Amino acid sequence: MSSGSLLRVAVGPRFAAPLLDYLAPAEGPVPPVGARVSAPLGKGRRTGFVLEHLDKSEVPAERLRPVLEALDAEPLWDTVTLEVLCWAANYYGHPLGQVLAYALPQQLRSGGRLPAPPLRWRACGIASDEAPKLLARAPRQREFRDRLLEAGRGGLAEQALASLTPDWRRIVRILEEKGLAEPFEPEVPEPADMLREEPLALSGEQSAAVSAMSMDRGFACHLLDGVTASGKTEVYLHLVEQVLASGRQCLLLAPEIGLTPQLAERLKARFSVPAAVLHSGLNDGERLNAWADARAGRARLVVGTRSAVFVPCRELGLIVVDEEHDPSYKQQDGFRYQARDLAVMRASRSGIPIVLGSATPALESLLNVQRGRYAHRRLTKKVTGTRPPLARLVDLNRHPPEHGLSAPLLEAMSEQLESGSQVLLYLNRRGFAPVLMCPDCRRTEECAHCDARLVFYRRRDLLLCHHCGARRRPPPACENCGSPLQTIGRGTERLEEELQARFEDYPVARMDRDNVRGRRRLEHILGGIRERHYRILLGTQMLTKGHDFPSLGLVGVIDADQGMFSQEFRGPERLAQTLVQVAGRAGRREQPGLLVLQTRFPQHPLLQQLLKEGYGGFAASALDLRRLSGWPPFAHLAVLRANAPEAASAREFLDRAKAAVPESGAGSAVEVLGPAPALMERRRDRNHAHLLARSTDRARLQAFLGRWIQAVRELKRPRRVSWSVDVDPAEIG
Repeated sequence: MSSGSLLRVAVGPRFAAPLLDYLAPAEGPVPPVGARVSAPLGKGRRTGFVLEHLDKSEVPAERLRPVLEALDAEPLWDTVTLEVLCWAANYYGHPLGQVLAYALPQQLRSGGRLPAPPLRWRACGIASDEAPKLLARAPRQREFRDRLLEAGRGGLAEQALASLTPDWRRIVRILEEKGLAEPFEPEVPEPADMLREEPLALSGEQSAAVSAMSMDRGFACHLLDGVTASGKTEVYLHLVEQVLASGRQCLLLAPEIGLTPQLAERLKARFSVPAAVLHSGLNDGERLNAWADARAGRARLVVGTRSAVFVPCRELGLIVVDEEHDPSYKQQDGFRYQARDLAVMRASRSGIPIVLGSATPALESLLNVQRGRYAHRRLTKKVTGTRPPLARLVDLNRHPPEHGLSAPLLEAMSEQLESGSQVLLYLNRRGFAPVLMCPDCRRTEECAHCDARLVFYRRRDLLLCHHCGARRRPPPACENCGSPLQTIGRGTERLEEELQARFEDYPVARMDRDNVRGRRRLEHILGGIRERHYRILLGTQMLTKGHDFPSLGLVGVIDADQGMFSQEFRGPERLAQTLVQVAGRAGRREQPGLLVLQTRFPQHPLLQQLLKEGYGGFAASALDLRRLSGWPPFAHLAVLRANAPEAASAREFLDRAKAAVPESGAGSAVEVLGPAPALMERRRDRNHAHLLARSTDRARLQAFLGRWIQAVRELKRPRRVSWSVDVDPAEIG
């Protein structure tokens, strides 16, 4: 058997099979490492990924089967990206075949082919005095020929031709047959003349940050710690310009789909180079084409959400992770990876710089600065020179709210609106009311599938569970005692109605997941805000991230106490980040703006510290507390979760899993706590519980997990029990 005729293959996407050995295809060349193959598995076939060429296999020769077909003639990923994917599968304890499949567009995942390179068309061939004779009786063809002549040697892209008429392919093919047009594959653009607009002048702090980061030619991780409106994006653009001028690509990550169009538009306005945008709002074809353009190097700018960290780039020169603190970078189901951390790993292995930007850096990033792993670049001033917003706490015990709005907040809103400014109100609770309750017997409308109350939506006359999606019509009266039902509390839908009734002359824009569905709806609302059609902005966390509202004078936090008493260890950090981020929307131009926080706990240490010392002071204290309590980033966690229709089955499985803990990994190096029920034990008719593994040594925890996960996989599971591992969890419960 010749060297290389044996292949080690990871099979995906739905199977947790180990790596399998196969024979190379009977015909054709041996598929390279990183290519896909169609591999037999059981009685069917699955898409697999070649990871290694073998000289021999431990599987007996008579049991080896050949792969059915090589799907790629060359690797899908560059060497570094494939290494990072393999590392991630091992680190996060997830089957490698599933990880590799996850990193691909859907068509490639299911065995489809890479798209052909996009073509352009240009005029060619016959002298211009002969062309009119051939087109004398063909006005449509003559029009196309004229357009191609106007475009010159650069020609026109297929999209431009398609905008002229739906049957453009037929017309250009006829022109090709007559020798008047030809297709060609565009070359990678030269960096010269790539600027569409002149860069903005940098402030002293921005210039110092750009200069410091520009000095790095190899790997370096820079934490760009800048207050809101300090011009972090402009720093990114200056660095991107330098990388593009060197002929290399840039990868920029944003935490959510709502921020990718804004970032892509800034890049498009500045640079006349092809860009690829990747996020969940694209259809399968759009995503495949963008992925292929990045891989081939045609797209010099790659912008996307967390999964874009796996997009192959031929000549990557810079990675930027915007809003690096955002929990959206952590995948919460399936392959539970942290895109920010993998971006740092990818930059390290590629030998290129990476920039992590935030106004409220994660505690993990700040500790890496303290330990000398990251360079700390600070932007302490807004580019406009505007002072931070004036902050005012409103004690709801002294100023009882009317329909959720206290008298001091209403007065401040009226002043700002009358002066021509916009107002933003933040309430991280969707729906009309979170509780529908009987005032007599105290019965509330509960979800039949989760340990959660149903949220009432009055406009749709609907009760909805935000955890499983269950919905039903509200009963006309209490089903227990027959009394009329009452709504308790308020969500964004209810507050929107109350604002429209109180401020009739000022249109309200509501931004939450119920009202903003899809990219076009989001862009429509944001456009109305920029054009000042909307004067009052109301929303959830969707409003707090990265948006620039130049006319915003006031930010009001309806309930600053939300999250203050969270049972999650990251609760205070998340609350502090949210409050600072939403406060930063105010006063982004000439005026400092005003922040009004409504709270029933005005003396709470977290609020007082944020007001007096800012996020930096809070973060320093939070790190000290985490160090004393032994929680991340001073410890490293992994959660083994299990769920089943019966709570006893999940508990029984976790008891067995705890008994399977490798002795060499327990004791002082790694402690395993639990089992414990999840904070919301019943979700989607399944009962959830978990074990927590904790260690101060990441390497020892990883070694322990490698043995433990394998032992758990070999356990006999009770029927209908599902389990998963979450390494570096964003939440425990």
